[in-house]
Amino acid sequence: MAHIGTRFRGPPERIVSRAHEAGCLERKLNSFVQLSSTELSCLAELQSAPVRLKRGKELVHEGQTGHKAYILQSGWACSFKLLPDGGRQIIGFPIPGDCIGLRSVLLRTSDHSFSALTDASVSSVEAPRMLRLFSDLPRLAAAILWATSRDEAMIVEHLVSIGRRSAIERTAHFFLELSERLRLVGLATDTEFPCPLNQYVLADALGLTAIHVNRVLRQLRERQLLTLRRGRVIIHDPAALEQLAGFESQPRGRNGS
Repeated sequence: MAHIGTRFRGPPERIVSRAHEAGCLERKLNSFVQLSSTELSCLAELQSAPVRLKRGKELVHEGQTGHKAYILQSGWACSFKLLPDGGRQIIGFPIPGDCIGLRSVLLRTSDHSFSALTDASVSSVEAPRMLRLFSDLPRLAAAILWATSRDEAMIVEHLVSIGRRSAIERTAHFFLELSERLRLVGLATDTEFPCPLNQYVLADALGLTAIHVNRVLRQLRERQLLTLRRGRVIIHDPAALEQLAGFESQPRGRNGS
């Protein structure tokens, strides 16, 4: 099992620059609805006091009742559940522009854990503040719920992958999802994106062993479909990779693109 890291407790390590504010989340939500100046100001204010987390810090642990959501502004995180035998199933990988723990604000208890996979910066949003936003700015609330629902739809695909897709199909589908999500927030091109995930982390996400992941990545490379090397993914033949995975793009919002 890959390193989990320590829990995030107490005061933040240090305040980070406002240069990280709003960009990815604003871009993501604007693909659903054109935000007004008031809505954009509220979005910026929600992200006005980001803090930096070191790689491995646990942000939310399963069963936590802190009633707080987070906006990931830079870096990557992972959401996961730990099993009694010490195993780990990674559920997803929040990227910049994603909201973390929103469901726990509504359900009052987190049903899984989140930790920083790389050095990251996040902004916290207390539950009352989030609920006021939902009441005062329903269009912005609808955009946030759209983004959250879109992420939940991808979790359904992960269930299908682990239950029904072959190892090479689920791996191809996984990287195509990542590509689409990163393009939505301006962090990828059609054929290339950064990827800090090692084979042990991929194994915990894909329900495979690290050795099997290595074998599948070699097959994808030899078939000239995809290469993962030195923290970057290059998709050599998007159409063929999509056909292999049976991949269908998620709707991107108001313009349907």
